[in-house]
Amino acid sequence: MQAPAPDPSKTHVAKDLVHNRALVSCRFDPSGKYVFAGGEDNRIWRFDIGTAAKTELAGHDSWARAIGFSKDGQTLITGGYEGKLLWWPTAAEKPVPSRTVQAHQGWIRSLAVSPDGALIATAGNDLIVRLWKMEDGSKVREMPGHPRHVYNVAFHPEGKRLASGDLMANVIEWEVETGKEVRRLTFPPLSKYDPGFMADIGGTRGMNFSPDGKQLVMSGITNVSNAFAGIGNPITLLANWEDGKEIVQYGSKANINGVCWNAAFHPAGFIIGASGGGGGGHLFFWKGAEKAEFHTLNIGNSIRDMHLAPDNLHIATAHVDGHLRVSMMAAKA
Repeated sequence: MQAPAPDPSKTHVAKDLVHNRALVSCRFDPSGKYVFAGGEDNRIWRFDIGTAAKTELAGHDSWARAIGFSKDGQTLITGGYEGKLLWWPTAAEKPVPSRTVQAHQGWIRSLAVSPDGALIATAGNDLIVRLWKMEDGSKVREMPGHPRHVYNVAFHPEGKRLASGDLMANVIEWEVETGKEVRRLTFPPLSKYDPGFMADIGGTRGMNFSPDGKQLVMSGITNVSNAFAGIGNPITLLANWEDGKEIVQYGSKANINGVCWNAAFHPAGFIIGASGGGGGGHLFFWKGAEKAEFHTLNIGNSIRDMHLAPDNLHIATAHVDGHLRVSMMAAKA
């Protein structure tokens, strides 16, 4: 039976997978059979989409927000706030880490696997981007240069360049082969200094390239009025990668309070974003240069992360209430 074509206007929660602690991250594996989620219990949890079976992966000493996979999907890579990078067998009955690397001093906020599957890029609170060999976990190089916490890394689809984004919304383009800084871009709407609390807030909470590498989408928080309470509005910013210029700032019609934790390009030509915060949890759908979304799904509980499935039909969201919800962009069966 042929799968239905994605229809954002008919998006609904198709699966509600339950955990007993807040979740902070989620990623589908390349096969689409599993969703892996990081929890505030310092565990990774593997959810089988078909059976709802839940498997524990114990190895981190803190929250794990960074999740990725080998090119063949057989190996799971996770990065924790304690700075450890772990390798796991994706589908093992009782997964245990096959390799552990102390990759950073402090939080690993993000990781990315190169298009050819040979390298892992990591970044975090020690202000350094590092490259590791997927095969044996050996360090390839370090790339210092960010002035503040590094929130995200993403390989360009052609594999020769890497982008990293920080708290101050600086995006650095690196040459993968040499580690040379190619250029530095800044996107001011994604970061703000709050003089009342004397704190910076914002950053590239989500960052992904379009499949053709011509555009970069970044997400976070804007219009911040209270850095301590995180009061502001979700934002997703679309930029042209060739010249680094902003194309459009996507927002929400309802002007809700929250952070857009991740955003993804859909092959059908629209962008999906997921927000969480005081305004609850929402999925937004934008297209072209239209600043307001053409559809919104209110999921209720605050979202911490989002990932588009390999079938481009399902969307996983990790929630503060401990639920992993899988939404489907099609009519209910």
